Amino acid sequence: MKTTIDPASPVYAENRAAMLERLDDLAEQHAKALAGGGSTYVERHHKRGKLTARERIELLIDPDSPFLELGALAGWGTDFTVGGSIVTGIGVVEGVECMIIANDPTVKGGSSNPVTVKKGFRAAQIAAENRLPSINLVESGGADLPTQKDIFIPGGRSFRNITEASADRRPTVALVFGNSTAGGAYIPGMSDYVVMVKEGAKVFLGGPPLVKMATGEESDDESLGGAEMHARQSGLADYLAVDEYDAIRLGRQIMRRLNWRKQGPVPAADYAEPVLDPEDLLGIVPTDLKVPFDPREVIARIVDGSEFDEFKPLYGPSLVTGYAQLHGHPIGILANAQGVLFSAEAQKAAQFIQLANQTDTPLLFLHNTTGYMVGAEYEQGGIIKHGAQMINAVSNSQVPHLSVVMGASYGAGNYGMSGRAYDPRFMFSWAGAKSAVMGPAQLAGVVSIVARGAAEAKGQAYDEEADQQMRTLIEEQIESESLAYFTSGLGYDDGVIDPRDTRTILGICLSAIANAPVEGARGYGVFRL
Repeated sequence: MKTTIDPASPVYAENRAAMLERLDDLAEQHAKALAGGGSTYVERHHKRGKLTARERIELLIDPDSPFLELGALAGWGTDFTVGGSIVTGIGVVEGVECMIIANDPTVKGGSSNPVTVKKGFRAAQIAAENRLPSINLVESGGADLPTQKDIFIPGGRSFRNITEASADRRPTVALVFGNSTAGGAYIPGMSDYVVMVKEGAKVFLGGPPLVKMATGEESDDESLGGAEMHARQSGLADYLAVDEYDAIRLGRQIMRRLNWRKQGPVPAADYAEPVLDPEDLLGIVPTDLKVPFDPREVIARIVDGSEFDEFKPLYGPSLVTGYAQLHGHPIGILANAQGVLFSAEAQKAAQFIQLANQTDTPLLFLHNTTGYMVGAEYEQGGIIKHGAQMINAVSNSQVPHLSVVMGASYGAGNYGMSGRAYDPRFMFSWAGAKSAVMGPAQLAGVVSIVARGAAEAKGQAYDEEADQQMRTLIEEQIESESLAYFTSGLGYDDGVIDPRDTRTILGICLSAIANAPVEGARGYGVFRL
């Protein structure tokens, strides 16, 4: 692929400076998650001879291997600690790609709140769809009691997920470092393999205070739920670790003996890095998302050898479609070019998605769309039918989908491009990306037009000053709610990322996807033609 990007141009320099500023801010937001409960609680935790959640993960995964953290900004913009008091992500342990779920005991003792539950469900979904074994690093005081009404009923699903994983022949491992009380006791109780740290792990349905209240019985932590008791008497612990490092060693030992095999396609053994420099991605996206950019410039910097075989290049030019290879994995790509999706683009997408399903080829959706075109001419031309064809194709596609929001992802364009509601295997947003029902100015304008029409229908004078104030407030609200941090905080993607990391992250995802067979749809619903 060729490039028209000029790194010496003022526009490129402006875009790059703006993106670097966004990435500095992203680092600050990620720092909130990395801080856990704060330096005071981390220091207290260390003084007890314990490791933090991320320190445990770093020792668990293979040396010098990556860990793809997911949902790092979960809970952003809420009253809960950013990250949801839990760390989730994909790591390689003894050569096996695993879903790793670690309680953060520096945040209220690792207790679960509504964000924790939602983030845990997403981790379980990813593990199930991609056939990944799961390792739980457990240290949790159970439910965050003030929020029990929001987590008690739905939270029961987390235990069901563990048993379903085992039934699906996806091993589940629990390494218990500290408290695993009340409902949390069922994490080791339902896991295939359980390791407990001597004099550290405490696993019981009811602790000493609850037992005394319920039965009048006097007991202590160790006799009620200590690791040694469970290893010698109850049989709940399969392995007794002398300390946290030994527990991690035993966890790695378990994974080494699983005889795990991937069931998906094997990537090409040899592949080339992109010819064009991924560093250029910083200067490609305009500071104003209403200004279009050529997604081919992005594709050329993330695919193997910068090679891309474009499909239907002369038809429906606002959507780029074609085939490439990424870290040795074949992939089909759909990328928005000029923002708006017309009938031709929708029909082109529907055909391309069907073709990818015929050849069992995963699909990558690169979002930068304001949605489907509106207006009398386009309605009369069948834009609803054609948009429905694209959404039908996306909905019933069975090959894995990956979604990356590069710029805007508005309206039904988000749906047609396999947004969160369409269950892509993984979804990420670039720093500065935005997702909403429509742009802030457009939404405020629609509300204004409706209000003006209502006033005219009643024969009332319209208050222009109040209208301007209303539009300003709505624009500010929608602008803040469409930011990548906000949508990621709600769990609508799996993370906000640096554009330069896109290739690496997608490569990890494609490798994880290959743990399960990749098979396209064998049939579709009715397409309105």
